[in-house]
Amino acid sequence: MNALFAVLFYLATLLFVVGLLQRIRTYAVTPAPLKIPTTPAPTTSGGVVLRMAREVVFFESLFKANLWIWSMGWLFHASMALVLVRHLRYFTEPVWGWVVFLQPFGIYAGIAMLFGLCGLWARRLFVERIRYISTPSDHLMLLLLIGIAVSGLLMQFAAHTDVVAVKSFFLGWMQFSIQPLPADTLLVLHLAAVAALLAIFPFSKLLHAPGVFFSPSRNQTDNPREKRHLSAWAAKLESEK
Repeated sequence: MNALFAVLFYLATLLFVVGLLQRIRTYAVTPAPLKIPTTPAPTTSGGVVLRMAREVVFFESLFKANLWIWSMGWLFHASMALVLVRHLRYFTEPVWGWVVFLQPFGIYAGIAMLFGLCGLWARRLFVERIRYISTPSDHLMLLLLIGIAVSGLLMQFAAHTDVVAVKSFFLGWMQFSIQPLPADTLLVLHLAAVAALLAIFPFSKLLHAPGVFFSPSRNQTDNPREKRHLSAWAAKLESEK
């Protein structure tokens, strides 16, 4: 099982990194032939940076559109970020001081993350217009994330696992030195779900995470009168005339 999970995480990490970089490259080279920032939009590059920061950190447009969905979505994403930070202790030795400080907060963030996920899933199940456009993959992604959260919380509050051995496994994994992994059912399910999430991330709707930075309606300045907008391919054609 130790070798199996080591290979599984090597493959999942490779798929995640290569797939994500390829998608980002595709986003970066896709031309934006029109100037289409959602108004009111900033007229300077600094304003665009500030707008993107508000969008990424606070989900500004979603807050203005639907407060209930915003609360569930922001709760999930903020809690997940704190949970991920808490898990850095399994990959660092010695553990950084600020990660140690956030450990107790990360436990409660796991509960908040599960609550936010359940709220987002309830939206897809019970809001008619959202249920109509939801695909099986939407439900499966939410179920996968809920499974990760539930198995992690159960290991924290119900069936404890040997976290020292888990840390030893991942420290060894990063150095290509496979160490024993506890044969706990919940841990196996948790790690398998995490590996599955890493592998399918670059091919799923979860790509909205990097995709938001390439959205023309968000990353463009509102200056069509001051500066003519030309996509790269259009500029090349014009220079060849």
